[in-house]
Amino acid sequence: MKILVCISSVPDTTAKINFTADKSAFDKNGIQWVINPLDEFALTKAINLQNSLGATVSVINVGGAETESVIRKCLAIGANDAVRVNIEPGDSLSAAKGIAKVAQDGGYDLILAGRESIDYNGGAVPGMVAQLLNQPFVNACVGLEIKDGAATAVREIEGGKETISVKLPAVIAGQKGIVEEKDLIIPNMRGIMSARTKPLQVVEPSTTEVKVEAVSFDSAPPRAAVKLVAQDNLDELVKLLHEEAKVI
Repeated sequence: MKILVCISSVPDTTAKINFTADKSAFDKNGIQWVINPLDEFALTKAINLQNSLGATVSVINVGGAETESVIRKCLAIGANDAVRVNIEPGDSLSAAKGIAKVAQDGGYDLILAGRESIDYNGGAVPGMVAQLLNQPFVNACVGLEIKDGAATAVREIEGGKETISVKLPAVIAGQKGIVEEKDLIIPNMRGIMSARTKPLQVVEPSTTEVKVEAVSFDSAPPRAAVKLVAQDNLDELVKLLHEEAKVI
């Protein structure tokens, strides 16, 4: 069984987000880059399937050479090999096309990804990959079992959960719950050393077409100062909620 895990390189969740002076792009200076957290859940699930089913796990990233440190961490976690599509993705579709071309050529049985990346929160790439490959797609997956050439996936829906069975090959977009946070794999020294020698193939994109362009970015407005109200001053609290917060 061959599994392909889609990996995004994103700013660390503690990083301070700034934009260039003309607000046309994200300012990357001084940013620490990490594996997209939701992709890390998907990768851990893939490694679990590697251990239980003898699967081969590959990771794929669409990005420039600066993403290779994040890719190597994925290899240290346990992936067998990696592919980097050598293009800075301009939109979700350009990223999806890069992934789909590699997936099609590689003949993978299962494609795993995080539901969305935490930088742009588009949540579009996994579904686009499935459409390009004409494969079944399950989103917001919080449970996954593979047996007899089929995937049984549990996904979150409004008010509950839904269990779906799909034939492989398929695309699954996971989130926290597909594995628990406590089960995420931390690379050990042996994994870090072996990652240096694992194959990392760089391929050129099949297309560089971009259909969506970000015109400008704006930072979120600063939070207003907090007003403290004495615990026994209910009249003042109600007044503030009504006249200033306008929530009642």
